[in-house]
Amino acid sequence: MKNATARVFVFILGLTLLLYASSPALTAEENERVGVLKQKISEAKNSAELYPYLEELKGIYFKDNAFSDFIAVLQSLGVRGGEMELIAAYYTALTRYRQLRYLEESQKWEEYFSSDNTYRSEVTESLAKVIAATTTNEPLHLYGRMLLWRFYRDQQDPAADAQLSDLMDEFTQYSEGGAADTAVIKNAAEVLSSYNDKIKSRQLYKLYVARLVEVTKNNAELKSAAAVFYNEGNLELAEAIYDAYIARITAAQGKAAITELIEIARQFSYRDRGPNDPAYAEEIFAKIEELGGREAFSEELMYLRAFNLEKAKEYPLSKDRYVNLIELFPGSARRDEAEFKIGIIYTYVLRDLINGRSYFTALSQKKDISPQIISSLYQLGLLAQWENKNEQARQYYLALKEKAGEAFLETVALTDERMRELDEGRPIEYNLKTFIDLSLRPENANFDRTKIELRSHPYRNKKDEEVNINSSYYYGETGCMQPELRYLWSGHLGVLRPLSKEDSQSVNRWALTTPDTDQAGFPTTYIHRGTKEINLVVVSPTGVVDRNIDMVDVYDPPENP
Repeated sequence: MKNATARVFVFILGLTLLLYASSPALTAEENERVGVLKQKISEAKNSAELYPYLEELKGIYFKDNAFSDFIAVLQSLGVRGGEMELIAAYYTALTRYRQLRYLEESQKWEEYFSSDNTYRSEVTESLAKVIAATTTNEPLHLYGRMLLWRFYRDQQDPAADAQLSDLMDEFTQYSEGGAADTAVIKNAAEVLSSYNDKIKSRQLYKLYVARLVEVTKNNAELKSAAAVFYNEGNLELAEAIYDAYIARITAAQGKAAITELIEIARQFSYRDRGPNDPAYAEEIFAKIEELGGREAFSEELMYLRAFNLEKAKEYPLSKDRYVNLIELFPGSARRDEAEFKIGIIYTYVLRDLINGRSYFTALSQKKDISPQIISSLYQLGLLAQWENKNEQARQYYLALKEKAGEAFLETVALTDERMRELDEGRPIEYNLKTFIDLSLRPENANFDRTKIELRSHPYRNKKDEEVNINSSYYYGETGCMQPELRYLWSGHLGVLRPLSKEDSQSVNRWALTTPDTDQAGFPTTYIHRGTKEINLVVVSPTGVVDRNIDMVDVYDPPENP
């Protein structure tokens, strides 16, 4: 009896101190809200009432790194025993876990090394209490297990993998048992996604979606749920729900579902701004073709599919779709762009000089002038020069200059460089020649563009707007220092900005962009519309690492999509 009385007294005393204590780490407004939340927490009769207030309070304290203040709240909550004690134990573990990470990230080493063992013990002991007192069909059990896995995973504990395997089994059991609270599954999937475990993350998203689909009978509600997660940027979850939605409507409507599929494909197709997933968009495009054949594609939609694959770096597939565009819509306004890109992909990706040159030749013979026709003449001259057919190269270059007139100054400037090389008996500029050698000589077939990434942003932009071009190289986990790399840039790299707006129309005031060999990326601008090919070769002290190519499309302002 004495112990029970003492416990009640401790609880009342702790609660009184808790309710009236303020934190110096918080603002006056935050302290006022904290006081309200503490009162609500003290009055909560069950977890359903408690969780919203506790989560809000946690958010305030965590934002201001007032971890000890939150621990004080949890200690007062814990003395109530039963379910409240277990909830307090879980949040205590979560608070100490977040506190340890904060101390590491902010490099507050004095507090870290004086308290880390204590905080770690609080994490493991609190979670052990939660896990032992709950079962797999309780969300708190799964939250506790997931936090314990994160704790061990962050410490690179070998046991973490086995723990995750067991945890995945528990989530499956929870889902198959009815999953009273699906939020725990979604939360775990997001955590795994943050750790780049896409496979297991997707498995959990599928469990979440399976339950969501099971209880959501209305297709419009299912589509709406997918749209919410898309707008939040949670593409994995959005895609999993859209998969279920698509399965429903295609089973019920057949070809009539194509309109809906087109809408989803557009939504996920590559764009320079906003959430997108080109790989998923292509999956939907494939479903559209499966249901309706090529006839289901308008000219604009076929172009979008080809462009989306191009930006996904699926160049061979992109080439095929550009070919489809020309076959189905021979009068397309995009035809010159499509033919030029096909020529680039054949030549510098597929190492097929014959087919690549055939597309450049067909373009060069057109009477009308477009940026791609001018660029095709440049490519024909360049390839002839590389093959030491210098007189043929000179004829292509002269034809280019005649057709270009006062326009297409970037390509004309590159052409002038090539002609000076011919006049002076010099080889093609080193960076450019190296790229062509690696792209076309059979002995260099092992340089397959897989070791370096090359990206530009934006890919579709107006003239005179800045484009950022960047590359990255995967070193692998060798334990060695990263090698010093050289970046050999070539192609249409744009121009430096003019000295003033009045100078922008004077070719003599422009200078071609020439990045240094230590630059893994650079900003640039383009003064003429067209498709700009960007070439890169990366070299380490031991030799060539790899080569890659990218393409940027530049439009006059009225034409910019």
